[in-house]
Amino acid sequence: MPVTLSIIAVTCVVSFMAFKRPPLWHKLVLWPPGVTRRHEYWRLLTSGFVHADLQHLLFNMITLFFFGRLMEQFFSLQIGAAGYVLFYLGGVLVSILPSYLRHRNQSDYVSLGASGAVSAVLFAFILLQPWALIIVFVVPVPAVIYAIVYVGYSIYMDRRGRDNINHSAHLWGAAYGVLFTLAVNPGVAGWFLGRVMHPQF
Repeated sequence: MPVTLSIIAVTCVVSFMAFKRPPLWHKLVLWPPGVTRRHEYWRLLTSGFVHADLQHLLFNMITLFFFGRLMEQFFSLQIGAAGYVLFYLGGVLVSILPSYLRHRNQSDYVSLGASGAVSAVLFAFILLQPWALIIVFVVPVPAVIYAIVYVGYSIYMDRRGRDNINHSAHLWGAAYGVLFTLAVNPGVAGWFLGRVMHPQF
């Protein structure tokens, strides 16, 4: 899993540099006026490599470490290692675009973190292993059940909009992960349905 580890390493290095250098942090996060008025389009990608704090970074990178390993193997066989990198970067971009479009005129809006791309990896994994157990607060939950709860919770929280978490990015990242995987290998749909109908824990 050299690609997954490389993504984790780059994200950690960039995040730690941004922690120590506020001007760099402000230069990399998604700040809509920076894109709209200053044409700083790199923010749509670099925002996925900076985080709010250490806890935010660790949560995303630990999740990517555990689920990215299988997905790296899958995508490397299907479209090569470079294809897996493009899948991940596409997850960063696709997950953040709706937020940018929604808030493009808000100068007080900022978004950052790898959560959208990590959601893409996680939901691609769920297509392949719907009954794998995901540990949620020390409780093992079947992946397909986790996905249903995750989507429902993200929709609810996105509509409430009362916290500082970009739930929209989670949703779009998850959708992108599913659609990209099915586009790469349509046979995964039949595999997923077959596995769902025959639970194996």
